Amino acid sequence: MVVLALSFSSLSIAQDFKNGERMTIGVTLHPYYSFVANIVGDLADIEPLIGAGYNPHNYNPLPEDLVRARSMDVIVVNGIGHDEWAFEILQASGAGDTPLIYANNSVSLIPVAGNDEAVNAHTFISTVTAIQQIYEIARELGRYDPDNAQAYARNGRAYATSLRRLKAEYSQQFSDLDTSNFRAATMHGAYGYLLQEFGLQISAVIEPRHGVEPTARQLAQTIEAIRAANVNVLFAEKFFAGQLAETIQAETGVEVYSFSHISEGDYTPEFYESEMRFNLDSLKAAVESTAPSL
Repeated sequence: MVVLALSFSSLSIAQDFKNGERMTIGVTLHPYYSFVANIVGDLADIEPLIGAGYNPHNYNPLPEDLVRARSMDVIVVNGIGHDEWAFEILQASGAGDTPLIYANNSVSLIPVAGNDEAVNAHTFISTVTAIQQIYEIARELGRYDPDNAQAYARNGRAYATSLRRLKAEYSQQFSDLDTSNFRAATMHGAYGYLLQEFGLQISAVIEPRHGVEPTARQLAQTIEAIRAANVNVLFAEKFFAGQLAETIQAETGVEVYSFSHISEGDYTPEFYESEMRFNLDSLKAAVESTAPSL
C-alpha cells in the first residue's frame, strides 16, 4: 500500500508540471546546472535560481529571482550552507512548497579545515562527492518525472563515468609525484574534499569569511602561522587572489596557485568538468613545485 501511494504521488506531480508537459528543474549553483543538464539532456528544462554573473556567496535576492522561482517544478539545492539565500527566495516568492532535491543527502560530509564544528558545504569541488550527488539527483528527478526515470538514471551513470575517467587520469599522474614535502594553506575553506580525494591535507585556512580579507592583525597572525607550519603552497580562489595572496607570498616565500570555486561564469553542461580540470591541473602543479630536489 505504501509503495502504491508513493507511485501515485510521483505520477500526480508528473501530470501537473507548471509549464506544460516538460518538467522545469531549478538549480541554485553552477555545478548543479552541469549535473542536471547531463542527467536530463533534452527531456526537461533547467532554470538557475539566480542569473549568471552573480557570486552565490552572501547573495542578496533580486525581484526577478522571485519570478523565476514560481516557474519551477522541483529545485536542486546544496542545503548544507552554500545556498541559504535560496530558501529566502522561495518563501518571498510564495513558492515555499516547491519540492526540493537535497543533492548532499548521500554525501559523507567533512568539517571545514581547522573548524571541526562547521560542515564543509563545498561538496561539489571533488569528483567523488560530485558523483554521489549526481546519483542522488538522478534518482530523485526520476521520482518526480517517472516517465523519464530510466533515461535520467542512464544519463547519470554515463556522466558519473566521465568524471571517474577524469579522476583516473589525474590519479595516475599523482601516483608518480612525491608529496612528502607538500604543505598547503588555502584562502578559503572550500577545498578539503578535493585535497582529501588525492590523499593531501590542508595545514591552514587563512580567510575568516569568503570574500572578506583579514584585518591587518589577522594577516600578521596568518603570516606567522604559515611560517610556523612551514607551509610552502598557498591556494587562492581563481577570482579572488589579489593583493592578499601577493602579500603573503612576498612575506613568506610560499608559491601561490589558484583554484576555481566553480561558482562564477555561464551555466553550461560542460562548465563543471572544465573547472574541475583547471583545479586538478593547479593541484598537480603545486605538488610538483614542492617535490624534493634530487
